[in-house]
Amino acid sequence: MTVSTHTDRPRRLGLLATAPLLAAAAISLVTASPAAAHHGWDGFETNELVYIAGTVSTEGNWGDPHSEFDVALDAELPADTPDLPIPEELSGPEDSVRVEAAPAYGGPHDELEIIIAPPWWSSSNGLDRSLEVGERFQGVGYINSTDDGLFRPVAFWYGDDNAPVNQVIGNTLPVRAPLPGGPGDAPSAPENPTAEDADIAADSGSQALVGWAVLGGVVVAAVVGGVFYLRRRTLQDERNPDA
Repeated sequence: MTVSTHTDRPRRLGLLATAPLLAAAAISLVTASPAAAHHGWDGFETNELVYIAGTVSTEGNWGDPHSEFDVALDAELPADTPDLPIPEELSGPEDSVRVEAAPAYGGPHDELEIIIAPPWWSSSNGLDRSLEVGERFQGVGYINSTDDGLFRPVAFWYGDDNAPVNQVIGNTLPVRAPLPGGPGDAPSAPENPTAEDADIAADSGSQALVGWAVLGGVVVAAVVGGVFYLRRRTLQDERNPDA
């Protein structure tokens, strides 16, 4: 027979008191996820899209929270984005016109580190594998504010057939910055939001919420289950103090 000394009862009660806080934290994580998805562009020069082209030069990392690899840039780049198929998610005129007008990268590096969305997002938007060394890569995106050797695309194209891949969770550019050369190049974003703009804002980050909701649901379920288990064990101990 095992004799209980009840020394674990305070520990159980402490866990019981902590469990609701953990549940609240998990719920906060899930409900804040769309905003967090957009905040992922913080630290990048979102006021200026640039176009790059070259070949993948490292195997990099294909995984969470982001996939990363290096691209050796072409010695010469066109003045701006060439005629490439715009990802369907960014095909609206307010976004596509900005992607198509992005000027070529003119920075000091002949190789850039590329950071893209995690596999779960890229796989559902045109890329279900890691890129191979030597494979063709073109992208339109932003240079990092503090590390000018880091590039994050809003869209990119890979392979000889220029397969397009959307990289914007929420399916709209994080910032619709003024177009290069001024407003005469193409229509700018409307001053007053339209119904379409409102729908985009309402749906922003909805796909990201799915992934976060699964994770948050697992955490919440585990915490709630732990609460009921601890309550049951505590009541059993109180009813049978000498067990």
